[in-house]
Amino acid sequence: MVERDTPEDRLGGYVGILRHACATGRRLSRAELDSRRAEGRRAAEEGLPLRALIRDHLAAARSVPTRAPEPLLAAVEQAVDAFVEGYEHSQRQAVRQEEAARREFIDDLLHGRSGLGLLAERAERFGLRLSQAHAVAVAAGSEPYGDGYPVARRIEEAVLGRFGKRQILLATKDGSLVCVAPGDQPDVLAYFAEQAHAATDGGRVAVGRSHPGPGGVVHSYEEALNALDIAERLGLEGPVLYASDLLVYPVLSRDRQAMADLVESVLGPLRQARGGPRPLLDTLTAYFGCGCVATETARHLSLSVRALTYRLERIHALTGADPADPVDRYTLQTAVIGSRLLGWPDATG
Repeated sequence: MVERDTPEDRLGGYVGILRHACATGRRLSRAELDSRRAEGRRAAEEGLPLRALIRDHLAAARSVPTRAPEPLLAAVEQAVDAFVEGYEHSQRQAVRQEEAARREFIDDLLHGRSGLGLLAERAERFGLRLSQAHAVAVAAGSEPYGDGYPVARRIEEAVLGRFGKRQILLATKDGSLVCVAPGDQPDVLAYFAEQAHAATDGGRVAVGRSHPGPGGVVHSYEEALNALDIAERLGLEGPVLYASDLLVYPVLSRDRQAMADLVESVLGPLRQARGGPRPLLDTLTAYFGCGCVATETARHLSLSVRALTYRLERIHALTGADPADPVDRYTLQTAVIGSRLLGWPDATG
């Protein structure tokens, strides 16, 4: 590319256009306006500052001899307007291209659809070094969020304002907010979770474990998504979930057919109860959630201890498993967790 060091070089025939317009008193032709737009686009591509370029335009106009200022001012207005239009068009196009490249990179990063070597090279452009370990946090609110949404911008400004350029990537994906951060900086994800929970009006955030290499981001992202799904199925409380605290649930749900068989075998007899299995299943859920303390469970269910005892005895009679027996309790509790993961008894098949 030829360097354009002087204002005359950077303005590309502008003075000549002014002189001809002043001599004839006419407005600029379409070809002249197109040339000014092209010069504006070229200046933007070269990274020249717009303020300095406009200053050059005004200074150059002073060198044009004229007896009447009106034609000159009109020509300057037209020329500068067309130049700025071309400059801004080029900038908008560059922004769109950058956004498209960023979106494509994020999709490839979170789904591992690109070669790891190429992905690592592209990551450096966006401030990530995939040779290091990374962890991913995903925030889900009551409504989906996209790029440019006020909530997404607010959270990004808060996180980057606090931590600066710490190799952090914030984005939106499938309506959720995503934060990728180095695995040895848990404070970043903790702060992101705090901001996201507040900004999404009580939304929930899940944090995956730290994993090394380009594939580690995908692994951590999937763990965070699974944590959100498990929390929804099991009704887990708390604004922030850590995949490291929920490892037992993916293990339990890994063999779906085996879990379905266990649930049906252990809890299926509850269908014989008056009113169906739901009341007794909810009783077991509350009983295990309260640490198998009868008084606490009864209070939670708004029952008397006697009514609760009757329900537990009924469960024992139908299933053959005693909730008060440690061995039976483990089987029952595993089946109850499985029922919630599978959506039993509401889900079929």
